[in-house]
Amino acid sequence: MTTDVLAELSPEEKLELLELLQLRDRRRRENQLQHYKPYSKQVEFHEMGSKFRERLFMAGNQLGKTLSGAAEVAMHATGRYPEWWTGRRWHRSTRWMVGSESAELTRKGVQRLILGPPEKREEWGTGFIPKECITGWSMKQGVADAVSSITVKNEYGGESVIQFNSYDQGRTKWQADTVDGVWFDEEPPEDVYFEGLTRTNATEGMVMVTFTPLMGMSKVVKRFLTEKPSNAVVIRMTIDDVEHYTPEQRAAIIANYPEHEREARARGIPIMGSGLVFPVAESVLKVEPFQIPNHWARVNALDFGWDHPAAFVAIAHDRDTDTAYVYDCWKLRNTPVMTQAGTITAKGLNHIPHAWPHDGLQHDKGSGEQLRAQYAKFGLNMLGERAQFEPTPDGKPGGNSLEAGVSMMLTRMQARQLRVFSHLNDWFDEFRLYHRKDGIIVKTDDDILSATRYGLMMLRKAKTLYELGPAAQSRATTPLHLPGFEVFDPLTGY
Repeated sequence: MTTDVLAELSPEEKLELLELLQLRDRRRRENQLQHYKPYSKQVEFHEMGSKFRERLFMAGNQLGKTLSGAAEVAMHATGRYPEWWTGRRWHRSTRWMVGSESAELTRKGVQRLILGPPEKREEWGTGFIPKECITGWSMKQGVADAVSSITVKNEYGGESVIQFNSYDQGRTKWQADTVDGVWFDEEPPEDVYFEGLTRTNATEGMVMVTFTPLMGMSKVVKRFLTEKPSNAVVIRMTIDDVEHYTPEQRAAIIANYPEHEREARARGIPIMGSGLVFPVAESVLKVEPFQIPNHWARVNALDFGWDHPAAFVAIAHDRDTDTAYVYDCWKLRNTPVMTQAGTITAKGLNHIPHAWPHDGLQHDKGSGEQLRAQYAKFGLNMLGERAQFEPTPDGKPGGNSLEAGVSMMLTRMQARQLRVFSHLNDWFDEFRLYHRKDGIIVKTDDDILSATRYGLMMLRKAKTLYELGPAAQSRATTPLHLPGFEVFDPLTGY
């Protein structure tokens, strides 16, 4: 409405207009759920609820992870799902347990977003639960303005219940009756997490964890990032996924964080003990997948394993720039040699030289055959010596120490002479978690990185497809089978 039109209104009309505007504002404030507009990463988090029982939304500070958790709990409690919703639905009233590290933090965070300002009861209903849906509440003893539980009218009939807990109350407080869902805002202790998960077993309900990983590699984080149960998923959201920030705003926000916390607070990457082994930004390593020219040399590498996974990497070497590219990788647990070799052969990579660690010289207790020889028997081109650095000028063995190998990898990373195809999530999962404790490298969950190290140590043994002969050329011209990539001319490599 223009200023000229306002000037023509009578005092009574102006008062009526003011009342209408206040009513519109109040209705909007009392139905925040209707106006929830998530970013694409938040939509992905919600959608995964229809596919996985356990979800971890790992994000930086102030990027909307808690907002997403509160909005989803409100949807399930009220039965009000927006048109764009692709997550799980309940067509009945539900029961939830939600909470954070302490009663105070639960009140300031989870309760505020679900219910409204804790200290202003007249504004309860301005959180994600619409005011008209709140049918009752009970207060928590000993914490001012903290709610113990609320009841919520559900669109499908009956009343949903949301119970507010905190981790400092201990595991027993989470031993409620069977519930449909649990939301942990910030990382819970392991015993609290599994108690909450147990409460959802009978209903095949869901567990959500929304947090910034400032506690490092705890047991709950490890469950999602390294153990990877089949019914659990991780969704990562970085400051780059906040769609309304400009590049300048992102840079300014990141610069305000302490340097050792920037990756956790801006990108949701766990702080690892006394330090990451590779303190290098992922953007320095990542490169979009492309067809490997046939004139580049190639070497594969294996890290043997059974209970801990066996791992494989494929590396291409641009000799002109001395840049190594990791373009494929996998890791498999409890998988026989025949299956591993078959996986490599199916990609046409079996003709490429394979580096391997010192335990390849060990003999299998059953067959008495060397481990290296078993892979060769199934068609892999295994190098004749274990992975080690080039001999010294005076003829001494080059050695294969872990620290020397890690130093070599770090040097390449810093010089941008080690690049990794961006879609290799397993490689980057290990990279993010590879850390030292008390100055010593923690040798767990490093199978793919170990294979990468072996391959780089033996880069001198890499061969082009021309050097390997016609069979290798015909099998490995399109090693990744990526859509949209045409086969390169085997004569020119382009």
